[in-house]
Amino acid sequence: MRRIAVQEEDFDTGAELAALAGDGAGAVASFIGVARGEADGRKLAALRLEHYPGMTEAALARLADAAQARWRLAGVTIIHRVGRLLPGQNIVLVATASAHRAEALAATAYLIDRLKTDAPFWKAEEFADGTARWVAARPGDEAAAAAWGKDLPPGPDGL
Repeated sequence: MRRIAVQEEDFDTGAELAALAGDGAGAVASFIGVARGEADGRKLAALRLEHYPGMTEAALARLADAAQARWRLAGVTIIHRVGRLLPGQNIVLVATASAHRAEALAATAYLIDRLKTDAPFWKAEEFADGTARWVAARPGDEAAAAAWGKDLPPGPDGL
């Protein structure tokens, strides 16, 4: 099973994980990203996530392809929300299924690390005081992605 979605609506984590487990895999691993309530000690009112339709889904598909080439996976689910999200709301679900836990855990870690740097999403923080700012990539995200190496298949533009 493979499911990749970019959507405004929330996802049902239990249903998504059950669908992966339904393929008879021995292990399902997951990561759920949730909108924070503060940034740099300031209270957040919301996060706003934007994407480039078509390009974003293709980038997520390339990430799934790379994970499936690297580990023996029975399934991959990547769901990323866009739009205005309030603190505590789900942002992203990355889940993998495999025969054994080590592969599922490693593939899930790989996917979330690479998603943070290789998928075209833009995030703005809206603060409770009415101000807002675009969020720049964090050096820690770049380092985590680099630790996996550059093994993504090229996109349609050859990059």
